Amino acid sequence: MPSRRLLIGAVPLLLVTAGCRSSDLFTGSDPLDGPPSLAPETVQLQRAIAAEQRLIGQYQSAIVAHAGGTSGGGTSGLLTALLSEHEKHLTELKDRLVVPPGVSASESPAAAAAASPGATPSAPVTVAVLRNAEQVSAATLTRQLVDVGPSLAQLFASIAASDSTHASALTSSGGR
Repeated sequence: MPSRRLLIGAVPLLLVTAGCRSSDLFTGSDPLDGPPSLAPETVQLQRAIAAEQRLIGQYQSAIVAHAGGTSGGGTSGLLTALLSEHEKHLTELKDRLVVPPGVSASESPAAAAAASPGATPSAPVTVAVLRNAEQVSAATLTRQLVDVGPSLAQLFASIAASDSTHASALTSSGGR
């Protein structure tokens, strides 16, 4: 047994000495190059998580604005219900995220949340902004269906359908 451990431990040293990379001997990525890059599906999932987090932030801002008396109480109740659904979506998305050891979710380019369309940090989040964000989210998730596996596509399709329904409810609420 000890001789096997010595031989296994000597392989990287032999490769370096010989000027070889381990990928010259093995197929696939070079295990000595560090942690693997994230799979494209993982990157798509991280983007969906970031988008859902932005939507939740927008809903929270809109609820605070509506609590301040800028519109009727019915709209505030609707916004709270839709926020709750988005929080459930976020939980479902995060439950699917598997990041390889040695790579943190924040190290990927997809983890950095971009500014949400239609709203600026200083502008109030109106029902119209939320409706637009829901429509953008539904369209984005629908476009991503062809780039992910069946299980994730099913989740994306479900969330896109929900977002489309949210946009319709926001239109019916008549809020601005």
